[in-house]
Parts: sequence; C-alpha cells; structure tokens
Amino acid sequence: MAKAPVLTPRAEDFPRWYQDVINKAELADNGPVRGTMVIRPYGYGLWERMQADMDARIKATGTQNAYFPLFIPQSYLTKEADHVEGFAPELAVVTHGGGKELEEPVVVRPTSETIVNEYFSKWVQSYRDLPLLINQWANVVRWELRPRLFLRTTEFLWQEGHTAHATYEDARDFAARIHRHVYADFMENVLAMDVVLGRKTAAERFAGALNTLTLEGMMGDGKALQLGTSHELGQNFSRAFNTRYLSREGEQELVWQTSWGSTTRMIGALVMMHGDDQGLRIPPRLAPVQAVVMAVKGDDAVVARVREVGDRLTAAGVRVRVDDRTDTPFGRRAVDWELKGVPVRVEIGPRDLEAGTATLARRIPGGKEPLPVERLAGLVPGILEEDQALLLRQARDRREARTTDVATIAQAAEAATAGGWARIRWADLGPEGEAALAAQAVSVRCLVAEDGSVPDADDTPGNVAYVARAY
Repeated sequence: MAKAPVLTPRAEDFPRWYQDVINKAELADNGPVRGTMVIRPYGYGLWERMQADMDARIKATGTQNAYFPLFIPQSYLTKEADHVEGFAPELAVVTHGGGKELEEPVVVRPTSETIVNEYFSKWVQSYRDLPLLINQWANVVRWELRPRLFLRTTEFLWQEGHTAHATYEDARDFAARIHRHVYADFMENVLAMDVVLGRKTAAERFAGALNTLTLEGMMGDGKALQLGTSHELGQNFSRAFNTRYLSREGEQELVWQTSWGSTTRMIGALVMMHGDDQGLRIPPRLAPVQAVVMAVKGDDAVVARVREVGDRLTAAGVRVRVDDRTDTPFGRRAVDWELKGVPVRVEIGPRDLEAGTATLARRIPGGKEPLPVERLAGLVPGILEEDQALLLRQARDRREARTTDVATIAQAAEAATAGGWARIRWADLGPEGEAALAAQAVSVRCLVAEDGSVPDADDTPGNVAYVARAY
C-alpha cells in the first residue's frame, strides 16, 4: 500500500497544507518578482482543459475571441470615475520605455473595460452591429499586497468577456446567461464544484458596474472564494467613451454593456475544495490523466500487459498515461500519482499477470479492488462518472453542514469566525451591519432570494445574505 506523502495535515495548518500541495504536486512555483508565479506543466495542463471547455461554452453564446493590448493609456482609466478609484491601489504603471520618459504613462492591463470601449465606440455604428460579443484570453496585472499562488497573484491568467447591447434587458439577460449557463454549469459539471449563485452588494460589486453576479464556493477550511463574476455595466462606460449606435428609429443611443471573467484562481479552488491529506483529487471530467496504468515490476510480460491495458482504456475513451518506469520504485510512483490526484490507478504485477487481473485504485473515494483485466475497459468510464458525482456531493454536503442560519450580526460574525458560513436576512443586516462585519474581516459574499434564486435587486423582500471570511 502506498505511503502517504509528506504534507502538513489540513486540520493542523490549512494554508501550509495548501502550499505543500501546490509544491509537491508540481502545480506552480513563485516567480522572481514578488507576487508572480510560474505555472508548471501539470498545473498548466489543468488550465488548458479548463480553458478549452470554457472557450467552447463561451463561443456557444455567439461570442467571438479577440485580443486587446496589454498596455492601456492612463487617461483611459480616468474617464470612468468609479472604475479608476476601484483599481487605483492595484495598478502597475509604466513611466519609461526605450530609455526615455513616456509622454503619457501607460497602465499594465488590470482589466480591459476602458480599452475595449475605445474600440467598441469605433466598431458600433448602428443597431445592426449589436449585440457585439467579444471575449479574450489574456493575462492581467493587479499589484497584490498579500499574494498567494493561484488565489491572489500580481499577474494571473483569465478570460474576460465584453459585450454591447441595444437595450438594458438584453444586456441584463446576457450577463445572467453567462453567470448560470456558462460559469455555473462549467463549475458544477466539469470542476464538480458546489457554488452559490448570487448578487453582490453595492459595497462588493465591480467598480463601475450597476450589478455584479457572483459564484461563491466554500473551501475545505470553511472560508469562501469568489470563483467568477458577471457584471451589468449599464451605460457607465459607453457614456464615458461615447459608445453610441443609430437605433431603428434613427436616434443616437448609448449601448448597454456587460463584462465577465474567470481566472486561474479556479486551480487554487480545485485544490482547496477537493484536496485531502494525501494531496489533490482531480474531477475525472477535468483530469488531463484520468487513469494511469502502472507496471509494478520490470518484467517484460508485465510491461506488455500494461501497455495493452492502456490501449484498451484509451479505445474506451479514457485519457490514459502508461507508467512503465520500473527503474523507479513502485511505491514512490504510486504516491506521486496519488498526490497529483489522478482519479484511477490500474496496477499490474507478475501475480496479476498470472491471474488475469489488475488492481484498481480509486483516488476520490479511496480503496482498492482486484478486477479481471477483460472487464476494465467496460467498468472504468462508469467509475469515473460515479467519482465525478461523488466529489460534487461531498462539496455540497460540506457547505450545507457548515452553514448556519442566524438572526443577528453577532451570530453571523461568530459563525464565520468559527470556520463556516452564515445566512442572515438582508433586512436584519443591511449596509450598516455589512460594514460592522467588514471591521471583523467578515464579508457578505452574496445575496440570494428567499427561494435560493438570484434576486433582481439588493432590497428585494426576503433576500438572504451569505456571510463568511474569504480568500
């Protein structure tokens, strides 16, 4: 049986455990500039699969990919007052280039609403040009005071969507579509992440937005993590950049806009929501390697069987890695694959060869069992789906068990400080109560309607606030 890797136990020191997993699973290293990171091949493989799946979902909405410059004239950001005020503490500003002082400083992209609007104002002339639906996959820079790999880094990778619409209703509905049918569907059905869909309060919404829709997940230590946002920008940016169109009635009208983004933070969430004291547990639908077929010893006949089984599983639609590195001890290799969270290991040694069996080890529920080699290709795809569903169920069960309904601000703070979430009626909390919680490092993560849906307004009767400490 494989020995447990040397990881700090989660119950002993969760932040240390997180750093241990990032390091030992070879997901990322700290970069040379404080707050930056080097994403290693295994970590980047996870991002590539996230990116591919998300990209397909985004394109299914009619959105097209484009690319906008990394450098933005500083004057662009000053055109929308709330926006520049919200991002000012995080900006990286370039004042010199080519050995000379620049005539106008340029900002390293923290987000692209301003530069996108500069070009939307050129591209949109008539109602026939709308809706204009653009996405880009890029990096952004936000100068973080307290960086942590994947969760808060000075530079990170993301996608950011930007759209322009003829009416408020069209923009509102599109922001909600991204929120529910792109982000939530992807996170629940691919990442097996339990997420609460809600509306940010005025204090928490995106700088320059009318409304921010969010997805909040509970991590293994009970803290919250924002996993994606979709913003209704109204006409704030179109007014600042004069982004207008000629309506059917022949009138010049300002467009209505949205923006929305998800980031490499999802990799950090994957670690903290699904990981255990043995390392990662990767959802099978996401996993670059769903099954590793391992030769226990270096017998030529064993290696041949391992490769044969790998071919059979590949033909059955499983993403397979054959591990026939028999010059490396089996125990060390098994621990490594367990640490990396590969959902299934198929272990074959001389005795298995003789008996026509293999040992199937399941990473997500744990446990091993011998199975006839002939049955593996038929069984493994179903096992992967079972384990995908189990991860989501475990995450949801944890959130429900660690969420407390409360009636007072003091009770909300106590529940959050104790390592869980609190639910409290927004009418009993309000902006003053939110400020009081913020003074204790507790935030309102989102508002949900009484029936659990996303409310249309902050003050909709019956709204409930989810309250937690957050990353």
